Amino acid sequence: MVSADLTQTAPGVPSKGGGKVPLATAGLLIGMLLSVLDQTVVAIALPDIAAQLGGMDAIGWVVTSYVLASTATGALYGRLSDRYGRRTVFLVAVAVFVAGSALCGLAQTMPQLIAFRTVQGIGAGALFVLPTIALSELYPSRLRSRIQGFTGGVFALASVGGPLAGGGITDAWGWRWIFYVNLPLGLLAMALTAYALRLPRTGRDGRIDLAGAVLIAGATVSLLLVAEWGGRTYAWDSGVILALIAALVVLGALFVWRERRAANPLLPLRLFADRTLRVALPATALLGALLGGSIVYLPTYLQAAYGMGATQAGLALNPYVLTFMAVSSVAGARIGAGGRFKPYLLAGSLIAVLGFALLSQLRPGTPYALLAAEIGVLGIGFGLLMQNLVVVAQNAVSAADLAATTSATVSVRGLGLSLGVAVFGSLLTRELQGRVPGPRATADAIPEVLSWGAPAALVLVAFLALLPRSVNRPRSGEAAA
Repeated sequence: MVSADLTQTAPGVPSKGGGKVPLATAGLLIGMLLSVLDQTVVAIALPDIAAQLGGMDAIGWVVTSYVLASTATGALYGRLSDRYGRRTVFLVAVAVFVAGSALCGLAQTMPQLIAFRTVQGIGAGALFVLPTIALSELYPSRLRSRIQGFTGGVFALASVGGPLAGGGITDAWGWRWIFYVNLPLGLLAMALTAYALRLPRTGRDGRIDLAGAVLIAGATVSLLLVAEWGGRTYAWDSGVILALIAALVVLGALFVWRERRAANPLLPLRLFADRTLRVALPATALLGALLGGSIVYLPTYLQAAYGMGATQAGLALNPYVLTFMAVSSVAGARIGAGGRFKPYLLAGSLIAVLGFALLSQLRPGTPYALLAAEIGVLGIGFGLLMQNLVVVAQNAVSAADLAATTSATVSVRGLGLSLGVAVFGSLLTRELQGRVPGPRATADAIPEVLSWGAPAALVLVAFLALLPRSVNRPRSGEAAA
């Protein structure tokens, strides 16, 4: 329940006859929950889907098409909401997501399901970005860390709880209900935000940078496909991978060229003149990669090493999820009161180093209680980091650039998460080479893969040490009281 202190609106947001902030917050968080949940909830049902629809050779695209569509479109929604309003764009995006979900549940062939998952992903691209922007505008800056801490908890719950929910729904009602349950939740999110969300339109009426959106979407898809296919589906020196790398370079260069000339750029390049953003954006991408590797491969380890089913593995990750959620909320409140971000961020990254180092020492026969303590350490580190990096980026810019900066930060984290899953998957494939296939080989290999998280988290420490002291204060002109 949102406290009375959290119901105060930000300066400039009309309160008389305006938004009912707790209800608007609930609607936005439900949309956010749906977005993250559908990245993970489907994976557990893939065998049942393939058994009914066929197309086992393309089954991975049921997940990949959603991730590609949501990641590639995320950056566009901030600018669209600047022009047309947060509420309008959010409602349209949820409607697209709900329609895609209904179509997924009705799919009769694998190509149909993949196409409908793409539609669902296009809608989902807004469902984490826009709530992150809107919640920062609904609440004064002194409460920004606290409320964004709640979104970190939603992310953790949905990411790790997805397989658990997917397994339960599939066993009880069949795989189609994984998609059908989105309908009432999506409609509830729409009803709450339509009724309660009231924010002024902040952008100009200039043209949306559609050319920039197409270029960055193409570059993003190319990068994700290189990470997903390289060294596994196709050799690194194959024509397909080389063509994708070339496309990434060309599209990236064209995007920079376009943004320098666009009247209303999708991502104003002047933002990168700010020292805070030059540090926060790559740090956020690296954090996303570490999150992706842990979220995907810790459940796999639990199943391989302890013989757990998907539901058991999901429940066994509670120490990770609960510490992530608790620390994210508590740290957000403390930072909001004291305004000191950098010490918490540095502490979180150092704790993440420790968490990955401990997990790298897992051996056959390690008691679950010890593993639970180690993943709890990792949850503490990520809870201190995830949403506070978003708030640091938001505090570095003016209100006019809030949407573009938040979209960039959330999109970069999503891209990093997808890349992390792919890179950790490639490392796992390499570790399994020459081993007798089976759960024992997987259980032996995953700690070796997770060991790479410790040096990556050390790089994150180095990045965050470069943050200026100004990250401890909102940008001048914003309310800090």
